Amino acid sequence: SKVKYRYPQKRSTLKYFLLNYQQSAAMSTLLINQPKYAWLKELGLSEDNDGVYNGNWGGKGEVITSYCPANNEPIARVRQATMAEYEETVQKLRDAWKVWADIPAPKRGEIVRQIGDALRKKIKVLGSLVSLEMGKIYVEGVGEVQEYVDVCDYAVGLSRMIGGPVLPSERPGHALIEMWNPVGLVGIITAFNFPVAVYGWNNAIALICGNVCLWKGAPTTPLTSVAVTKIVAEVLEQNNLPGAICSMTCGGADIGTAMSKDERVDLVSFTGSTHVGKMVAMLVQERFGRNLLELGGNNAIIVFEDADLNLVVPSAVFASVGTAGQRCTTTRRLMLHGSIHDVVVERVAKAYKQVRIGDPWDRNTMYGPLHTKQAVDQYLAAIEQAKQQGGTVVCGGKVMDRPGNYVEPTIITGLAHDAPIVHTETFVPILYVLKFQTEEEAFAWNNEVKQGLSSSIFTKDMGRVFRWLGPKGSDCGIVNVNIPTSGAEIGGAFGGEKHTGGGRESGSDSWKQYMRRSTW
Repeated sequence: SKVKYRYPQKRSTLKYFLLNYQQSAAMSTLLINQPKYAWLKELGLSEDNDGVYNGNWGGKGEVITSYCPANNEPIARVRQATMAEYEETVQKLRDAWKVWADIPAPKRGEIVRQIGDALRKKIKVLGSLVSLEMGKIYVEGVGEVQEYVDVCDYAVGLSRMIGGPVLPSERPGHALIEMWNPVGLVGIITAFNFPVAVYGWNNAIALICGNVCLWKGAPTTPLTSVAVTKIVAEVLEQNNLPGAICSMTCGGADIGTAMSKDERVDLVSFTGSTHVGKMVAMLVQERFGRNLLELGGNNAIIVFEDADLNLVVPSAVFASVGTAGQRCTTTRRLMLHGSIHDVVVERVAKAYKQVRIGDPWDRNTMYGPLHTKQAVDQYLAAIEQAKQQGGTVVCGGKVMDRPGNYVEPTIITGLAHDAPIVHTETFVPILYVLKFQTEEEAFAWNNEVKQGLSSSIFTKDMGRVFRWLGPKGSDCGIVNVNIPTSGAEIGGAFGGEKHTGGGRESGSDSWKQYMRRSTW
């Protein structure tokens, strides 16, 4: 109290010094300030980043910190959107659409081509950010950016091809024409596991169709959202176009709910869990809006007695361990014919033990961490439930004693095909091995889960192949033969049936979801 009375100026100076010291200490702990991660600044990132873009950068909402899953250290901070900023962004989007919709489709394709080229120039550094912030290995991070680049190329060609048929009219002197126009404003809500590619699939196709885009990325990968938006915004601005054409609002459930309820958002494309997707779908349907849902998968590989095991083993390992089991197309059920069950389990378990586990940005690493600590808890809970339901852990089953969210890739045998845990999609690297005897049994087991995303059989029997591809075969949106369940090509429509949501993104005629049809 005496110091306060006698030396008020000194006390104020001391307080200022301490405050600055605390802020400096906090900043120095951020990975972005460490020399090893100086490359983050090549993406325009800093200690504190604006999380709103609508032609101008802003962010007056909650400040969130992004953490690296490999060591749980803070990378940098992002200021999320307030509801007032969301409202301002939607208004700017509607104004920007008036400009964008008047541009001929091939000219829109030229802008998308430039976005693809801009991404190419930053592909390694942006892939490194995906690896750092999401946790997937470096080659997968770069590969994910490549998907956005590839779909830009696809969209450029599509911009000169979209259209409807001229149909024969039954009335003399009449013409009957099918015409497609943009829906208007596309809201894109993406998940943490593909923080670049899923936005790219939607963004490139929506743009050439004549729509404007509002992106809300996952709250745990905000730096990737900011970095990608900076690249796209620069292209728009260089072409003297409104930056709001590709707007972004970082935020949580409040922003997602607002987008779902907002009648000005003509299409809501949601990628994420079935649980949240169901809520989004109900909110959008309540206002008779459109939704495009890419939700969960409980994918199976079925291996018959005549299969080439030299194909089966690497496929099963790659599809179940890749991205640490955090793909919607990850193999979660491995169904083996009784005659080959034991030998395949032995070989797959041996391969699991050779998987190189380490820092995701190390080029030699094959398997990185889970994205969050919550996922580690889900992993442990699922293993415990599997044991209680009669499963035996053949390989893995433990949290690894090292910094970050690392768990051992796990194989569990002995469960019934309809055990509750087998029918539950846990977004972690646990593979349930099931034993079957007949083709009818295997096909039925594949289809009995609620999700219907990806599926695969391994066989040399061509009759079986065509039964698998036919009406009584797989009920999934993606049906594979002698290749794994994970992965897809941008030229084919990606998505699934049942609780996977029914949406289709990227190739084939999926562009129709981003447009409205008129019969003239």
